[in-house]
Amino acid sequence: MKELKMMAIETAMLMLLLFPVVVPASDDNSKKSVQAETQQAPVERVQTLDPRKQGQVLDHPVLQQRTPRYRLRYGDVIELKFPLTPEFDQKVTIHPDGFIPLVGLSDVHVEGQTESELLESLRAAYAKLLKNPIININLIDFEKPYFIVGGQVKNPGKFDLRGDTSATQAVNIAGGLTEDAKHSQVVLFHRVSDEWVSATQLDMKKMFNSHDLSEDLHLQPGDMVFVPKSFMGKIKPFLPRTDTLMWMGIYSSAGTTRH
Repeated sequence: MKELKMMAIETAMLMLLLFPVVVPASDDNSKKSVQAETQQAPVERVQTLDPRKQGQVLDHPVLQQRTPRYRLRYGDVIELKFPLTPEFDQKVTIHPDGFIPLVGLSDVHVEGQTESELLESLRAAYAKLLKNPIININLIDFEKPYFIVGGQVKNPGKFDLRGDTSATQAVNIAGGLTEDAKHSQVVLFHRVSDEWVSATQLDMKKMFNSHDLSEDLHLQPGDMVFVPKSFMGKIKPFLPRTDTLMWMGIYSSAGTTRH
């Protein structure tokens, strides 16, 4: 009997080795595996070349026109002329919210538009009152081209950009460098688009010492030149004043003489 039992056990073990039992995965395990695969799947970032589209990711500057047209801003003054219907002639100022009031119509948002875009908007608006309206636009007052110089210059501020101006010339227009300026690391900021600003470092110290301005960049409207403070300029407020040290030395010498 013992021999029969042993033979039965050996036969069963042999069957298990030859024909392994496959246990089906449970629903929970299959769900977990599907979720893991889903989590590991790469997520693509949505990119766009239009910065005005909301909810999309921008990881590079948008392409810009080489010679962009002027876009209307808050405070600009516009004169509208209607040759065939002069009763609609008017002079308007763009409000802080970007709207302008129009004679006979509700307000229209025009901030950010070019003159040609403004003309199309006005024609569409006045088409409700006039048939094929003829409108002439005259931009009377607008934001003049400017540049900004900040940091360690004698007269930081905003200046009119009149003609071709380089970064070193801009620093001189702002009164020149102060004694605390680190002019080896001057930064020129230029707005590429509504979301992107480029920053270029200029070594003006090298330019002046080598008498070579070939690396001097020319400004564009809206650029900002920033001159940082040197290391000594940063720690100077925390150092004892020279006259105080001299007074302490004289007092110490006088006290030693008395003794």
